[in-house]
Amino acid sequence: MHSFFKFSLCGCLVAACTLALSQQPGPAREAATSLSTESEFTSSLPDAPEPQQTQVKDPNSKQAPANEGAPQRKQQPKRILGIMPNYRAVSAGAIPPPPTAKQAFKIATQNSFDYSSFVFVGLTSMIAEGEETHPSLGKGVPGFWAYSWRGFVDKVDGNYWVIFALPTVLHEDERYYAKGYGPILKRAAYSSSRVMITPNYKGHNTLNIAELAGRGIAQGIATTYYPSADRSAGALAQKWGYAIMRDAMTNTFREFWPDIAEHVLHRNPRS
Repeated sequence: MHSFFKFSLCGCLVAACTLALSQQPGPAREAATSLSTESEFTSSLPDAPEPQQTQVKDPNSKQAPANEGAPQRKQQPKRILGIMPNYRAVSAGAIPPPPTAKQAFKIATQNSFDYSSFVFVGLTSMIAEGEETHPSLGKGVPGFWAYSWRGFVDKVDGNYWVIFALPTVLHEDERYYAKGYGPILKRAAYSSSRVMITPNYKGHNTLNIAELAGRGIAQGIATTYYPSADRSAGALAQKWGYAIMRDAMTNTFREFWPDIAEHVLHRNPRS
């Protein structure tokens, strides 16, 4: 129930924002219609953005900013609405080289220990404690603490496996490369599919083993600190599926944020 609530909340947010964007009148709607007819967006999924495929890693060179080359109005901010960390996003049209191990570690750390992470874990822990998701963890302040530290370990463990450890070993780029243009449904399909497909260091699409296996490893480790009643194969599969869907929906929100900010909220996407 706890996972379903969080998934439903994220789903409603993404769906509402996407619907609002699709119903925008005037120049924004016309621009989207015009863009949908251009041949550069008629290639079938799951193609990765072409700029990434042209990069060759030079370990002796400085890393280019993730927003370099992106149009100002399509740039991805480091934070969305000043709250949600967005360090994994690469702006549409940007051409950064593959991440170094140091970069990947930094991104995993930023996502894990950002102040918003503590707020999110606190809120979800309150919900879980209130719903008695794991009755053996107790109620009240002791119960809240029992949920909180486990939730935080879940988040940190998953981030380091998915963003740093496995990508570094497998040479997979776990940043999200925004598409930025084209039909709304095609962009939504592209963004959600990135949990299954990601570019490697040579820019070629590959199965996203870091995401799929990393979330699985994290769930396996979680069996050591959750109650024995919640260690069944079904419970682990449910938590793994929720983690994958959450990442897919986060990617979709990242993809459409610049459009939502400009056409719905009428504000600078980077503010």
